[in-house]
Amino acid sequence: MRSVKKRIPPNQAVTDKFPILHVGPVPQFDPRNWDFSAAGLVKNPLTLTWDGFLKLPKISSTSDFHCVTGWSRLDNEWEGVLFKTIHSMVKPLSNAKYVTVVAERDYTTSLPIEELMNDDVLLAYKFNGSELKPEHGGPLRLVVPNKYAYKSAKWVRKLVFTERQELGYWEVRGYSNTADPRKEERYS
Repeated sequence: MRSVKKRIPPNQAVTDKFPILHVGPVPQFDPRNWDFSAAGLVKNPLTLTWDGFLKLPKISSTSDFHCVTGWSRLDNEWEGVLFKTIHSMVKPLSNAKYVTVVAERDYTTSLPIEELMNDDVLLAYKFNGSELKPEHGGPLRLVVPNKYAYKSAKWVRKLVFTERQELGYWEVRGYSNTADPRKEERYS
């Protein structure tokens, strides 16, 4: 494992806390009417209930988390479903190159499929052994460890496979679309 110093991107400070940052109020979660879907340029669009989502193969992954505001939290334990699992279920068409992640209140972000296929990218519903708290994105949040946290959308409800990349909520407001903490790609 790399030393702690090498794991911290430039101009980030390590914290043991998990600061809460988001736009608007925390959405209410009702497992009876919650659903998750994957659509767009795919052979097999899918819609799952909460119970159906929880039946998908799950994994545990430990990764670091870097916020564009300058803090990093190390060794976070996530549990959930690999993006690769959803990818294999929906079978994207050959012209699908990106995924727009749609969350509650129409929050969006977008990433290349290639980057989402990393072994540590998952749709998480547990954090450090407990259900993911609503203020941290529960019931379901995307976790993309090699990007700033605004790419790890909270309250995910839908993945849309697209040919072209769509700018998301923060990206249209001047934040970097590539969001690489190692290169300090904070703003466009």
